[in-house]
Amino acid sequence: MKKLIAKRKRRIKRKLRIRGRISGTADRPRMTVFKSNKYTYIQVIDDVSEKTIVSASNLEKELKSVKNRVKDVEKLGETLAKRLLEKKINTVVFDRNGYLYHGIVKSIADGARKAGLKF
Repeated sequence: MKKLIAKRKRRIKRKLRIRGRISGTADRPRMTVFKSNKYTYIQVIDDVSEKTIVSASNLEKELKSVKNRVKDVEKLGETLAKRLLEKKINTVVFDRNGYLYHGIVKSIADGARKAGLKF
């Protein structure tokens, strides 16, 4: 248990260090990822006005079939990118939220890039 708490603290430290450098604007919002054992959540946030522009998760009705696996969550990134492109936003700042850039986080980024999002 102590190991899990230490691991979570290290991730939060990384997250705060990253957030000190990354910020989203209306032109180029911040795309952040949160993953739990069961679900994955992606939000695109304008930090200036402190509003969420678009979000996607595998809790939504049309994305219920997306499991929390590397090969499946790419569809989440594609869905979010399509929603952003409908709002005429094509570039974002990617915030991995303290997670390592591999596995699920990398798959989401690849899916978003594949759908036409730039970052």
